[in-house]
Amino acid sequence: MGGFDGKVAVVTGASRGIGLAVARELVDSGAKVCVTARSAEPLAEAVRQLGGEQHAIGIAGKAHDPDHQAEVVETVIKTFGSLDVLVNNTGTNPVFGRMVDIEPRAVSKIFEVNVFAAMSWVSRVHAAWMEQHGGSIVNVASLGGLRPAPGIGTYGASKAALIHITQEYALELAPNVRVNAVAPAVVKTRFAEKLYAADEDGVAAHYPLQRLGVPEDVAAAVTFLASDRAGWITGQTLLLDGGITLRGGV
Repeated sequence: MGGFDGKVAVVTGASRGIGLAVARELVDSGAKVCVTARSAEPLAEAVRQLGGEQHAIGIAGKAHDPDHQAEVVETVIKTFGSLDVLVNNTGTNPVFGRMVDIEPRAVSKIFEVNVFAAMSWVSRVHAAWMEQHGGSIVNVASLGGLRPAPGIGTYGASKAALIHITQEYALELAPNVRVNAVAPAVVKTRFAEKLYAADEDGVAAHYPLQRLGVPEDVAAAVTFLASDRAGWITGQTLLLDGGITLRGGV
């Protein structure tokens, strides 16, 4: 896509799947990128795939850990000289089942990682760089945040919150910072494989485009929203669903 020469991005949850695809798209478009994830070893492999430390650095830690966030923001600005793009991609969903049966501890964990961590990242990045210099933030939400999804309702509720705070931040941080989100349907990743692995062809058959999403589909949309080409877009959630909602599906 281009247009990111001289720009610096942080992508959370980026050792694999959607996050790594987003980081790759940004690097290919000219950006320097910091990728984060919990484990150092897969993160090091991600950096290697991104072309090494000339193009990317990796910092391991839990996305909701304030010390980790502080380290990332400080290191990125010190290493690359700016922090122009934040992609909040980290997500968790440790439970499957009816919302009424989910234990409060699990609900707290989901919201801590999917919502509170994203809010904290925004606050830190804004205070450290974007308030003075501007920038773009993209939150990775979910189709489940826009309509009910049996079995993953609590996860969907957290993504609905993420969509709402996207709109709030778009108002609060304008005009210097744009804030948008993407809401994918089922994407072929390890994170989502329980939703399709038993019968991928059968699941895909419900989609008008006759296939599930792949990480590169999301990466292209995220990169567009983060770019200057989307310079008059803020507070929006781009639905990436292969047409499934046209048939009433999730």
